[in-house]
Amino acid sequence: MVAQLQHSLLILPVPDLEKTAAYYEQVLKFKAVKYLQSTQPHICLYKDNVEIVLTKSKLSQITPNRIMHGYGYDGYFTGQNIDKFYNEFIANGAKIVKPLAITDYGNQEFVIEDIDGRWVCIGVKQQ
Repeated sequence: MVAQLQHSLLILPVPDLEKTAAYYEQVLKFKAVKYLQSTQPHICLYKDNVEIVLTKSKLSQITPNRIMHGYGYDGYFTGQNIDKFYNEFIANGAKIVKPLAITDYGNQEFVIEDIDGRWVCIGVKQQ
């Protein structure tokens, strides 16, 4: 049997677990499962086959990758029919920082800014 990686998840340290979880639930329609009494308090967020784990940061403000390193997203999800997510997220009040478009590297993508200032991209490789 061949060794194979099968799943990846995003771990996001955040200043306020409840506030960030509420944003992902209300605006992006993730389901939150809270583990606040754990040794390492965290909240797991689920949508389709995607999981995000929110952990409590000792920092009061998050510095996104694009600011700290000059460019880059803080998360990237692939999917199908992403135009439906795009329209849903807009209707729910998501801040769209890059509209749905084809990139110079051949993906159809859009980028939202979450409540902590992170840029999260949703994309699909074009055929």
